[in-house]
Amino acid sequence: MIDLEIKNLTKQLVGIKSVNGTEGEKDIGIFLEQYFRALPYYQEHPELLYIVPIPDDPLKRRSVIAFVRGEKDDNKRTLILHGHTDTVGLEGYGSLAPYALDPDKLMEKLPEVELPEAVRKDLESGDFMFGRGSCDMKSGDAVFMTLLKRISEHVEDFSGNLIVSLNPVEENMHTGVITSLQTLLQIRRRYDLTYVAALNNDFTAPLFPGDTRKTIYTGIGGKVLPCFYIQGKETHVGQCFEGFDASMLAADLVNRISLSMDFEDTYGGETAYPPSVLKMKDLKSWYNVQTAKDSFIYFNYFVHDSSVSRITDLLLKAADQSFGSMEEKINREFQRFCKVSGETYHPYHYQSRVMTYSQLLEKAKENPDFSNSHLKEIIREENRKGTDIRETAIPMIRYLLSTAGMTEPTIILYFAPPYCPHSTLKEDQKELTDILHKAADEITSETGTEYRFMKFYPSLSDSSYFRIDDDQDSVDMLMKNFPAFDENYGLPVGIIRQLQIPAVNIGCFGADCHKWSERVNIPYTFGVLPKLEMKLIHYLLERK
Repeated sequence: MIDLEIKNLTKQLVGIKSVNGTEGEKDIGIFLEQYFRALPYYQEHPELLYIVPIPDDPLKRRSVIAFVRGEKDDNKRTLILHGHTDTVGLEGYGSLAPYALDPDKLMEKLPEVELPEAVRKDLESGDFMFGRGSCDMKSGDAVFMTLLKRISEHVEDFSGNLIVSLNPVEENMHTGVITSLQTLLQIRRRYDLTYVAALNNDFTAPLFPGDTRKTIYTGIGGKVLPCFYIQGKETHVGQCFEGFDASMLAADLVNRISLSMDFEDTYGGETAYPPSVLKMKDLKSWYNVQTAKDSFIYFNYFVHDSSVSRITDLLLKAADQSFGSMEEKINREFQRFCKVSGETYHPYHYQSRVMTYSQLLEKAKENPDFSNSHLKEIIREENRKGTDIRETAIPMIRYLLSTAGMTEPTIILYFAPPYCPHSTLKEDQKELTDILHKAADEITSETGTEYRFMKFYPSLSDSSYFRIDDDQDSVDMLMKNFPAFDENYGLPVGIIRQLQIPAVNIGCFGADCHKWSERVNIPYTFGVLPKLEMKLIHYLLERK
């Protein structure tokens, strides 16, 4: 049976244009605050509704955290239900853009445009709600909000505690959930709670055409963003073999790393996607006939289990191979040129210099003129200019290279935001795994819905910030090669370590998230999913 309250609340949420990076993210936060404050429970207990603004945010975005304390007994077990409230933009909707936030109107207009066959079938079935954010993930938010509302109406019969945390800025930097972690830690300490799990309702989808099983993810894949600053040796194009072109070296490095399974990371039978290049550019600021002196690239690098040390070693090896390949090509092509032109061939040789940011920093510190305060001033100046935080390190590295007296071709590896920690349920969390299977099996018996379990949610998610499976050595390796970590990112690794909450994604179910054909399945998301999650709430909070 369809839960009309959840369905209608989803339509209300979709109707708020909360596109990431716009004032709409503030607007949906205000709606959420008003929704919870209107509930009788929060009129009686206003101190249990927490509004957590993002510090110094020009858009005044905030997280909303609603806490319900069960009154049946003194049960400290607490479950966190969390979701994000921002969406991607409306690009791609074309003529349908005016209706993208109105599911009913959009359903009327969709037949007027050419539809892919799968989209047409889902539209005609009547089993789907279309609209931006319908599946990613406002329907999931609506499920959590409604379940908390109903539990708050009968707290005298409820054992344990429930928190619903709804956060902005998930679609890029995860700032909402990150800045709410301190509040979750404070709540735990104040009420002496035990956090048993953090359940996310982020979207799930068929894994292949015709797939009808629903997937429960018992963990989250991680991500690092490795960056390479490449210092080459510029030359006039009329003496092209005399240089070491930073753009050419960057191209070789991209070709060597992007989509390469040499960086394969498999854990528990599940393999992360290989790295993908996200940006590649030379750093020339105007046209001239000189080859590029320096260039810059960075990659999306998914992580299931690899340590930062292993990742760093693989990346440095690839950079060293590209350095050697570049020198080999220069000499090979110069030799061919000399044979044709009659010039005298003489080989060029460059010492391969590939290092991490921390290694460069230590080398620069050997110079008594090194100034840490000058490094800090570079960061402040770049922030004043509005430099992208992934590129703040470039002038820092230039300063360090100059201070270290390093003028020859060099490749510097560093890491930049965002860092998304990975985690998954291990053997020592078998009790939680068993409860998830128990609830899913019961729903299968009651509704016929079949489930599969996988270890890693495949998309980037706020779930990353509730637990870190990386050991301390791995985190330390990352942070010392993460320029301006405290100034420009400040991820509260220590707080995450203190929380260490198992992260699981249950998920609404639909298709085509981030596309104009985004849609959520009505019978499952508004019918089956609330039943599954209410079972999980009670089973996970049951006193042991």
